[in-house]
Amino acid sequence: MRKHLIVLDLDGTLLKDDKTISTRTYKTLQKAKEQGHQIAIATGRPYRASKMYYQQLGLDTPIVNFNGAYVHHPGDSSFDVHHTPLDLETAKTIIETCQAFDVQNIMAEVLDDVFLDNYDETFIDLLSLSVKPAAHGGLQHVLQTAPTSLLVYPSLHNAKALRDLISGRHATAVEQRSWGAPYHLIEIIKTGNNKAAGLQKTAAYCGVTMDDIIAFGDEDNDLEMLKQAGIGVAMDNASNEAKQAADEVTAANEEDGIALFLEKKLNLGSV
Repeated sequence: MRKHLIVLDLDGTLLKDDKTISTRTYKTLQKAKEQGHQIAIATGRPYRASKMYYQQLGLDTPIVNFNGAYVHHPGDSSFDVHHTPLDLETAKTIIETCQAFDVQNIMAEVLDDVFLDNYDETFIDLLSLSVKPAAHGGLQHVLQTAPTSLLVYPSLHNAKALRDLISGRHATAVEQRSWGAPYHLIEIIKTGNNKAAGLQKTAAYCGVTMDDIIAFGDEDNDLEMLKQAGIGVAMDNASNEAKQAADEVTAANEEDGIALFLEKKLNLGSV
């Protein structure tokens, strides 16, 4: 049987709503590995917030973090790390623009270091940060290193206007993604970064092509991956855009959608 690289988005895809992996999905993925298929993670999360799932699944492949802005291999130092942060001056200009829009908060991440514009316990809880911010207060001043990503928490009434302004002024420099309701966060990374671009490096390491990838996703940061994978699979709970980009749709993240698809596609049988 043809061997695949199975690529998993985390939130809303591999993870149930309580941020755990279902027993059936876990067992199905282990069975797929036993049959010679490889498994990788591609997520918008930083590594610190995806490490536990990488380890739980027992992976030995590169991982795509920050929607492709950071690709590395936790267990193989010979892997050529790919890190393409935002230009520092561009990032500071965006921060100043956001502050002028009176946003609720801004977070900059430099790999696993976190910098906050305002120290806010509610915002920290919202993002489930597992590390103490390296610095906070006046982000355009405390941020001295090119950030891997910016995360903006806008006021709901002007979120769209802010997104349009960022796109207009920095269209050639940045990629931005919007989180869904109720928070409508805006995530900004360097242009050219996306999960599909990151997966090309992962696929090369794993000795497969993009055509050999079965990719699962649910949101707009999965669109390129779903389109370019050999088989792009959207969850039933996915956005309409993700479903349109995918080749197939499986059951929701709460209904073992990944397991159901792989059991049938790879002839694994139910577990």
